[in-house]
Amino acid sequence: MVSHLASFCFSTGHWCYSSQYPSCGPDHWKDINHNCGGDNQSPIDIDRSKVSRDKNLGEIIFNGYDKAPPGKWKIMNDGHTVLVTLEGETILGHINISGAGLPNVFQAVQFHFHWGDLKQNGSEHWIDGKQYPMELHIVHLNSKYTNIAAAKANADGLAVLGLLFKVVETDNTNYNTLVAAMKNVSLEGEFVELASTFRLDSLLPRADKLSRYYRYQGSLTTPDCSEAVTWTVLEEPVNISRAQLDIFVDTAHFSAAGEARQKMTNNFRPPQPLKSRKVSASRDATVNRGAMSNTSVFALLVLLLIGQHMVYT
Repeated sequence: MVSHLASFCFSTGHWCYSSQYPSCGPDHWKDINHNCGGDNQSPIDIDRSKVSRDKNLGEIIFNGYDKAPPGKWKIMNDGHTVLVTLEGETILGHINISGAGLPNVFQAVQFHFHWGDLKQNGSEHWIDGKQYPMELHIVHLNSKYTNIAAAKANADGLAVLGLLFKVVETDNTNYNTLVAAMKNVSLEGEFVELASTFRLDSLLPRADKLSRYYRYQGSLTTPDCSEAVTWTVLEEPVNISRAQLDIFVDTAHFSAAGEARQKMTNNFRPPQPLKSRKVSASRDATVNRGAMSNTSVFALLVLLLIGQHMVYT
């Protein structure tokens, strides 16, 4: 099953990012697949003045994230991103997430990255109008479905963890294996097996920050843009050094061997309209306190009316 799990990134039509050719960039994806013009598209800009607190969104249960499973993981350049397929023990569902309002147990199948260029940030999700330097998506398959095709046909098919990054002075040593492997997957179609697997929780923010997240229903952020994703965007960013980030930006190419070299930069989809959807904040996540609640607005109006009455009496 997992040998084809990366295929959800591909489309039967030709698509690209605007940094390659604007004529096949995100503005035109709906012409390739009608899903990309749907009402529940991702990513989004998470406005913390408009999110709703959901006290039922508690701790995420990370099962198997704290172990390096046996077997091999493959890192590859698929012409749109650099991704790692999780094979071996993961096929049995030993690495999964549950709880936190998720409708089932979701097993990890792959993760991949989105970034900008040497001057521009490149996360897909934004928070309060801010774009971050890079974003990691850890993709999970609902355990009640046997393959990605079946999962994409259902709104509860996939659960994706979105991790945002911030640049700091020192390297994040937990990312050394991936950064070092980038030179081996510079061109489209290139892939290598990592020397060893590692604990997936090493890619996450600190454990005491994992209960802070935002939740909404959305889609894949590449064609075919299937609206089958329960998104969990972690509030706490992951640290990465400028040198490490620049290796992502400066090493990978959209092009394959024999083609004119074109750097893989700005491989992100811009935020999509929220429309009628709601974004929920977990019980520990930050909600913008600058936004006045309906109760606060009512209280202010009462005070104003009292003040006016006192002026005229």
